[in-house]
Amino acid sequence: MAEKILKNKEAQEKLKSIVDKIDVGNICTYDANSEFPHVVPMSRQEVDEDGNIWYICSAESETYKNLEQNKKISLIYGDPKDYTFISIHGEASLSRDQERIDKYWNKIMELWFHKGKEDPNIRLIKVDPEEAHYWDSGSNKLATLFGMLKQVITGERKDIGEEGELNL
Repeated sequence: MAEKILKNKEAQEKLKSIVDKIDVGNICTYDANSEFPHVVPMSRQEVDEDGNIWYICSAESETYKNLEQNKKISLIYGDPKDYTFISIHGEASLSRDQERIDKYWNKIMELWFHKGKEDPNIRLIKVDPEEAHYWDSGSNKLATLFGMLKQVITGERKDIGEEGELNL
């Protein structure tokens, strides 16, 4: 894989394209009483124009409680069918911005928040990415595997995608 270092707007655009494509990622928060991170899958609401990633959660969740104590957060997104992956590390901030909750609200949210979008437990997590690393084959799994097999048979070295750091 070709290795790249993307910066600023180009890095934000790459992050947004991968996160928007995959949607559900694993959020890792850190509890002071555990050696291991607390990990849950969550669907992102938006990657905004500044590269921040937004989620809705409950104030009663372990994720929220961990972030109240420690703002560090890691996100891991993976799409094995397209061989696209990204790990993101940053800092989270918590809020209850009703205007943004209204913007993100949909019928599926009612499964978690039975009182509707005015539920007092609804909280927003805004992730400000500080660093990220991605792997992107640029094609689907079958094409990537074929390219790898061709390299094994012919001995010809050819890039079958790219990976790199995102300096955000």
